[in-house]
Amino acid sequence: MTMLDFAALERALNRLPLRFRGPGGVAGVVKDGKVVARRAWGFADMYRRLPMTAQTRLPICSISKQFTCALLLDQFGDPAVLDGTVGDFLPLYRDRLPTVAQLCHNQSGLRDYWALTVLHGAYPEAEFRREDALPLIASAKTGHFPAGAHYSYSNGNFRILGEMIERGTGRDFADLLAERLFAPAGMSTAVLAPDARVPLDGVVGYEGNDDVGFVPADNGVYWFGDAGISASLDDMLAWECHIDATRDDPESLYNRLSAPAFYADGTPATYAYGLRRDIHNGLEFTGHGGGLRGFSSYRMHVAGERLSVVVIFNHDTSTFTAAAALVDAALGRESRSEAVRPEDWEGLWLDEAQGLVLRTAADATGVRLHYGPSSARATLSSDGSARGQGLTLRKEENALVMRRESEHLTVRARRLQPVEWADPAPVAGRYWSEELEAWLEIEARDGAAFAVFEGLYGKGPMERMYALAADVWIITSRRAIDAAAPGDWTLLVERDTAGTITGLSIGCWLARRISYRPAS
Repeated sequence: MTMLDFAALERALNRLPLRFRGPGGVAGVVKDGKVVARRAWGFADMYRRLPMTAQTRLPICSISKQFTCALLLDQFGDPAVLDGTVGDFLPLYRDRLPTVAQLCHNQSGLRDYWALTVLHGAYPEAEFRREDALPLIASAKTGHFPAGAHYSYSNGNFRILGEMIERGTGRDFADLLAERLFAPAGMSTAVLAPDARVPLDGVVGYEGNDDVGFVPADNGVYWFGDAGISASLDDMLAWECHIDATRDDPESLYNRLSAPAFYADGTPATYAYGLRRDIHNGLEFTGHGGGLRGFSSYRMHVAGERLSVVVIFNHDTSTFTAAAALVDAALGRESRSEAVRPEDWEGLWLDEAQGLVLRTAADATGVRLHYGPSSARATLSSDGSARGQGLTLRKEENALVMRRESEHLTVRARRLQPVEWADPAPVAGRYWSEELEAWLEIEARDGAAFAVFEGLYGKGPMERMYALAADVWIITSRRAIDAAAPGDWTLLVERDTAGTITGLSIGCWLARRISYRPAS
């Protein structure tokens, strides 16, 4: 194992407030089972001048998912014993139901329910109560791929798991977390804090950035098994110490969470039980990040070095980048890459299988891909491909081949010819989705296009809509109930042989290929 580089780690910690500019944050490092660094800076509430401390409880966002899965394993052992209850949450589902393990591994194929709130007319600042979630999840009739075939992030998987644990044990989910996980790990102040309107310890999450400024985020969501835990830095470092203390016990919860997982075809999976298995700078690690409106978090555990890093901000900035920088500094490593200047990588492409647009843009140091909720960066290799985290891009004649290793997905996308403008009048009108039992209305106003969604949560705000190519549009969704918002929804116009519009296909990475038909 590598000796800790204290000087480099201290420099990296000192740089965090400048490199990741925002109201405040916390970061800590555990090496060989001991806390070797902890840092808190800035303010939990800038208006009230409330300092951020290592004891301030912050939402740990989707890091909560591993705790939900740990509690499931603790209470039920084999997830398969609950497989018969999945149908209780998906009574209308026509595809093959996922197993409980596939829910844990994000292999269910279920469209993400937070993304679907946009299509059901939810306003970003709307109150979303506990009782509002399950009806949306229960309305699903199909998935966007067969269970076990691929990876796709879906918060609904973990919402179901949390409800399943509570029903199966007959006990309160929060009480079980406190008794079975937090207390044994020494997480003395960690709690399930599901109501985002009631922040703990006076903490405020902020939207914005250092260029436009920061404003308090208005978040009305009730979280549960997907993102409901709040914990201090000291709590999270206690969790990392507990992981190290139980590292040699094959039955310890973290070792069980970290066990190998597979897709239905036997291919090893890189995500399971709320943990991502990945490689950074040659180091194998398990970890997870998360973001709620106004908050961002990441934890990395490098078992081979007995090293863990935790970073949490009360603003939305890349905590993964911050955590990775601390890992590199602690081990005296630097990320080195020979940048090759990309040529002819600007492009617009269509992934017809998923019904999604890809956009590639090049700069002096690499290629930026717009496909998921946020953009991804890839650097050019000597073989002409571009490689990023769990991602490989390769150009062929009039096509872009994208291998998303972490999703068990290969995409061959055809090149599109961009348009400067398209008349929205032909696509204007009202459309109905049988899958969602929800409406879409497209309005053309003097050459501009707008869309509004209507469903379970009412009639939403007008969304901007832009033409990209012939019969290919995007509807932008930069703000939604959840963070990160879905991003761009791809809208594909479907026509018959006579050129008459017969329907639309709408989707984003989190919720693909949803059909709409013109209202009769």
